[in-house]
Amino acid sequence: MKTLVPFALIVAVTAAACTGTSSPSTTTPTTTQATETFSGTVPVKGSDAHNFSVAAAGTVTVTLTVASPPDSVVMGVGIGTPTGSSCALLTGASVNTAAGTTAQLSGVVTAGALCVQVYDVGSQTSAVSYTVTVVHP
Repeated sequence: MKTLVPFALIVAVTAAACTGTSSPSTTTPTTTQATETFSGTVPVKGSDAHNFSVAAAGTVTVTLTVASPPDSVVMGVGIGTPTGSSCALLTGASVNTAAGTTAQLSGVVTAGALCVQVYDVGSQTSAVSYTVTVVHP
């Protein structure tokens, strides 16, 4: 009897698939992701920012891939909105981190102009060169 149940299910599914009616299908549009890489230098007690445009609502990820000297320096990284020549960080959209290979910051944003900022959190003793990668819709 146990072997009939799977067979009966297959027959029922096949029969339903062969009926003359079809249900409408919906296709979810895919959002193309853009990857932007920015480099710069953060002076002691300073910051550096880069603007980018998000084409559609979706997830943004930020990875501080390089920061030195020294290689272990902890930097602040955040996402915000451009305000003149600066970047106003969004509430809850920043993190203190050392450079790494996986995203240290991610969040959902709406379409529009945004910026990524790298800044000294008080651990720098000299200017720090960095590279940060932003992936966004």
